[in-house]
Amino acid sequence: MSEEKKFRSGFVNIIGNPNVGKSTLLNLLMDEKLVIATPKAQTTRHRIKGILTGEDYQIVFSDTPGILEPAYELQSKMMDYVKESLVDADLILYVVEAGEKRPKNEEFFERLQKTSTPLLVLINKIDTTTQERLEETVEHWHQLLPNAEILPISALENVNVDMLKTKIISVLPEGPMYFPEDQLTDKSERFIVNEVIREKILMNYKKEIPYSVEVVTQIFKEGLELIQIETEIYVERDTQKGIIIGHKGESLSKVGKEAREDLEKFFNKKIFLKLFVKVKKDWRKKDGDLRRFGY
Repeated sequence: MSEEKKFRSGFVNIIGNPNVGKSTLLNLLMDEKLVIATPKAQTTRHRIKGILTGEDYQIVFSDTPGILEPAYELQSKMMDYVKESLVDADLILYVVEAGEKRPKNEEFFERLQKTSTPLLVLINKIDTTTQERLEETVEHWHQLLPNAEILPISALENVNVDMLKTKIISVLPEGPMYFPEDQLTDKSERFIVNEVIREKILMNYKKEIPYSVEVVTQIFKEGLELIQIETEIYVERDTQKGIIIGHKGESLSKVGKEAREDLEKFFNKKIFLKLFVKVKKDWRKKDGDLRRFGY
C-alpha cells in the first residue's frame, strides 16, 4: 500500500528590480493572465497574490513592485510592499537579469543578504544573453548571496519554469489549504478591472502620462450574461486629462475597447464599460489621496 502524499502549502514572494519579468513569471506559473505585464518599469504598484492549487499543494505567490529608491510618496508605499515580502515568506524568489549587478536600493539588499528565509535567485531572460555572460552572472550572484540557490530561466520562452515549479513545491512545508481551491487571487473583481485598464494606459501613452494615472472602478454590476462597469481614471493635471481623452475621444475609446476585450476573456461574459477622466492634483505625493486609492 502506497504512502499518502503530504499536502504542502506556503507563501512564495517574488521580488526584484523593475522590469525584470516578475509579473510575466507569475502569469506563467499560474497559467493565467492574473497580473498586468508591460515592457515599462513600475507597472506593478500593489502586492498581488496569485493562488495556485494542485492535488497535493497550494502555492500563494505574491507579485511585488520593483525595488527602487523612492522619489515620491507613491513609490514609498510601493517599497513598503516589497519590504513586507521579506517578513512573511516561506520562500523568496529574487528575479534578476543576466549582467545585472545589484538592486536599486542598497538598504533593502542588505536586508535580503541577512534573511533566514530560503532564497532562490532566478536569472531571467537567458534567451537574450550568451553562455559566457550567463556563467559570469551565476558566479556573481553566488558571491553576493552565498546561501541562495540559483536557477537560470526564461519566463518569456518558458525555459526551466516547470523545474522551478517542482523546486518550489519541494521547499514548501506541510500545511493547510489557506484559500478555497478554486480561488485565483486575493484581489476583488474591481481591482482586476482597474489593473486591466491601467495596463492599456501604460501601453497606449508615453512619457509621464501612465505614471500619473490611477484607476478606480465605482460600479461593478454582474448579471447572468452581462457585467456593467463604470470606472474613473484620475490624472494629476488638466493637460493630462486632454491627452488621455485624445482628439474627439479617440484615445480613450481605444483604451476602453482593448480593456473590454481582455475583461470579456477574463470574466467570460459580455462587458459594458464606461470610462470617465477626472483630475486630482498631485495625488501621487499626498498621503490622504493614496490611502483613498488603497495604498
